[in-house]
Amino acid sequence: MQTPLSSLRPSVGLGLRRGLLNDLRNARPGNFDFLEVAPENWIGIGGAHGAALGELAERYPLSCHGLSLSLGGPAPLDVGFLQEVRVFLDHYNVPLYSEHLSYCSDDGHLYDLLPLPFTEEAVYHVAARIRQAQDILGRRLAVENVSCYAAPRQDMDEVTFTNAVLREADCDLLLDVNNVYVNSVNHGFDPQAFLAGIEPGRVVGMHVAGHFDESDTLKIDTHGASVKPIVWTLLAQAYARFGTQPTLLERDFNFPVFAELVAELQTIRHLQAGGCVHG
Repeated sequence: MQTPLSSLRPSVGLGLRRGLLNDLRNARPGNFDFLEVAPENWIGIGGAHGAALGELAERYPLSCHGLSLSLGGPAPLDVGFLQEVRVFLDHYNVPLYSEHLSYCSDDGHLYDLLPLPFTEEAVYHVAARIRQAQDILGRRLAVENVSCYAAPRQDMDEVTFTNAVLREADCDLLLDVNNVYVNSVNHGFDPQAFLAGIEPGRVVGMHVAGHFDESDTLKIDTHGASVKPIVWTLLAQAYARFGTQPTLLERDFNFPVFAELVAELQTIRHLQAGGCVHG
């Protein structure tokens, strides 16, 4: 019987990526505590991959992180898809479903997570859609702060916008620590001030990942590299403010040998235990 995610704090997880399936199935007990899946990549999947999902879900709790709900988009929410997600979440007893505070579709899928304008109108628009999604799902939704490289209209800063959405929608936050750092460089704000500004009772989980240093003033969120020392430092500061929430190490491609991922997971455990960060 799998253990509920809520009882695993502090806990560490990995994304269930098909390129990691063999490593995940052969992992030693204690390498990680939970697995995160994008439901749209697994709903209705059968065959060998479906069997692997079922096997891993018997051994580990699942967390779900969506990719295509387009919470901030102009097109109506896909109610049929949300109903499928609810069935998936119920079937696997998933305690946490999160999505991006962005949009990715209009008349069709745009294949990118596009930033929202930080305006009062956008707050009410996206919050109403989050409330609608929560009603259909029959559970709370967590939204993730996203990385972005071009800023549309900004009548308020990102942390003010994020808090306003969380309050208006009465939803939770999946705090992506790497995205905080990437945006702080790309848009010139203090990442520690961002953390200090977020309402602590809303944070229910965290993500951490590697990024690409394009230049001193441009960082690209890739999920294809090891976590940078400066992001580990920011993660430790996030734990100090929000507590040791379940934390996912995101790695989507350019996979190293599995032992390197396990070492990064152990760094998360060390920080959750109150350890110091060494550069």
